[in-house]
Amino acid sequence: MVGAYRPPRWLRNPHLQSVLSSMPLRRVAGQRALQRLGARTEEHIIEVEDGVRLQGFHSQVPGQAARGLVLLLHGWEGSSESSYMRHTAAALLAKGFEVFRLNFRDHGDTHHLNEGLFHSCRLAEVVQAAAEVARRFPARPMMAAGYSLGGNFALRLALSAPAAGIPLLHAAAVCPAIDPSAVMRQLESGPAFYNWYFMKKWRGSLQRKRALFPQHHDFDDTVLARDMRGLTHWLVERHTTMGGVEDYFDGYAVAGERLAGLQVPVSVLASRDDPVIPVDGFPQLRLPAHSHLEIADFGGHCGFLEGADLRGYAERWVAARLEAAAGAEARGTIPVSA
Repeated sequence: MVGAYRPPRWLRNPHLQSVLSSMPLRRVAGQRALQRLGARTEEHIIEVEDGVRLQGFHSQVPGQAARGLVLLLHGWEGSSESSYMRHTAAALLAKGFEVFRLNFRDHGDTHHLNEGLFHSCRLAEVVQAAAEVARRFPARPMMAAGYSLGGNFALRLALSAPAAGIPLLHAAAVCPAIDPSAVMRQLESGPAFYNWYFMKKWRGSLQRKRALFPQHHDFDDTVLARDMRGLTHWLVERHTTMGGVEDYFDGYAVAGERLAGLQVPVSVLASRDDPVIPVDGFPQLRLPAHSHLEIADFGGHCGFLEGADLRGYAERWVAARLEAAAGAEARGTIPVSA
């Protein structure tokens, strides 16, 4: 297993961690890591109920016997090509796993695939996509991992997997959005850069959707000019059946006791200095004994960088937690939570 996260002093600023982790240089380094492994990657379109289509990328190292399959889920306005997705895929491939990086609706270059807008309560299509991925790629065990909003989806997938017939062994979540209402308040009251960053990407996504489906999405620029809470209110009112913003947030929250009934073990990594996901809710998570929570003192939001080469602790942590779960299953033992 990996040890505790201890960054050098110059990397202990949460904003530096958060910004550097998303730099193009780190994304390029992730692609090079995949190339060094000789990974073969193929695009797949997964069609689920109601004609919904989601895009994903399956990667494997030719000639290597698979130790299992890992489904990777990105964060809000990220994609299968985000730096943490590439680096985590490379870390898992190096340990012998196959990887499937799924794009949520309207993320990456997928806005044309579906008329309806993405929102965070669209769990059913992700669960159905996971089931189809398991059918197409039967390497076992199957596991999942996600970052930020993708971590939230990974935890909800773990809750849903048994009833959906998905043979999920373990799920790992890095800086998951466990309490969306608290995340909204943090983005409203914290450093303005993060609000600006997410709103810029979200508005751009909505503009692409409007251009592709003008008869269905006829909103004007006054809608796009709303602040984050106002635009979320519009989304909930126009594109969901929920009663309001707080009902919407509650619809995908996993805080408190929401995870107490997990049958699938999970591992959660959070950061005390995360400027996007408040740490307060993590000690209150009621996880079963088979699951694991680690709260690092540093790391920012999905950063956890370890040095000037911009390599990350988080991708090593995910790979180690999933490797341990796979190894325990192979031995017929139950992995300890610590």
